[in-house]
Amino acid sequence: MPKQIPCLWFDGRAEEAAEFYTSIFPNSSIDQVARYGPDMPAPEGSAMTVGFTLDGQAYVGLNGGPQFPFTEAISFQIHCADQDEVDHYWSRLTDGGEEGQCGWLKDRFGVSWQVVPVEMFSLLGDPDPGRAQRATEAMLRMRRIDVATIREAADRVPA
Repeated sequence: MPKQIPCLWFDGRAEEAAEFYTSIFPNSSIDQVARYGPDMPAPEGSAMTVGFTLDGQAYVGLNGGPQFPFTEAISFQIHCADQDEVDHYWSRLTDGGEEGQCGWLKDRFGVSWQVVPVEMFSLLGDPDPGRAQRATEAMLRMRRIDVATIREAADRVPA
């Protein structure tokens, strides 16, 4: 089966983005940089493409220009084992970026991420519809996900 590798279109900041992302995710590296040569559509020596790996997942950053900015229509989910991981990725990726609702954020390059603890999925999908509803209502009021608060809301006995 062919491997899928996301290609992210940047406006001249692909190398900077790859350096930023590889500083955040474990087991990450910048694997290859192809540079523009003379008589090409960008300054000679600037990065054209940057191949990088984030915790085992390959990506390519392409410096394509301002024509296609990022939107929330595409985002990357980070499944976190615990609250410490949520807090780590949230604080690092929002540095220079902006917080969104329900664990969503945009980093300084405009790329959208969802930073979510894996426990949240079981709470939102609880077989008890009341627990699932209370967990969902708590999550919808959040920016950065706080799994303890979601768990407490799910466990709250209705009056």
